[in-house]
Amino acid sequence: MADRLRTWFKASQVTALSYPSVVVEYIVPRQTSWAFRLWHRRMVKSAQEIEGFVRADCHRPLAVQEGSLKWYTVLHFEQPDQLRQWLQSSDREALLKAGRDIFTSYKFTSFETGMQGWFSDESGEELTGLGPPAWKEILAVVLGLYPIIMVQGFVLERLGVFEDWDPASAMLANNLITTCIFTLVVMPRIVRWLNFWLRPAHRRSPVQIEVVGTIVTVLAMAAMVYVFSEIA
Repeated sequence: MADRLRTWFKASQVTALSYPSVVVEYIVPRQTSWAFRLWHRRMVKSAQEIEGFVRADCHRPLAVQEGSLKWYTVLHFEQPDQLRQWLQSSDREALLKAGRDIFTSYKFTSFETGMQGWFSDESGEELTGLGPPAWKEILAVVLGLYPIIMVQGFVLERLGVFEDWDPASAMLANNLITTCIFTLVVMPRIVRWLNFWLRPAHRRSPVQIEVVGTIVTVLAMAAMVYVFSEIA
């Protein structure tokens, strides 16, 4: 059962890369399963009424604890704004309130850009995962990627690594090293350090936080440029 769920979820993530999507998880008592099915049809219908709705993928429920089932649904839209429109719609909000007596808990993760996975770390009843504005994502990614590229270039050049390789193979190896360091080591720390600033786009931050986070990020970049210029 667990293997089937993992296979399905991986397939859903691949699909999510093609369309802005939201993965919704519900914990439902067995005795309310039929009521949940009827309620869930109404929820999917509310999404279908939004322009740009593509489809809803529903997974067979899994037994997660005695007397309860876990349901997964993935809904796909053509554009991020259309997905956001449904997530913030009054119809969806009203249906969620109506479903409080049917399911015990729920959470969702939405995917709008290829970088969502780094920034979707909110927790709670709703794992919103809408991510910060694109300009913040770009600054955070550059902040983490720039020093890796510079340091890696200096080190490999001094050690003479890849000198005998053809350019295409050397570039591939370089990119693999950079991506591994960036994804596994650097980016998780960047997100943690800037967590106060990298809030989901639909959650407005105080002006002071916006200003401080932006200044800190830009100054960090400027400092790295100065340091690397001096080293070079």
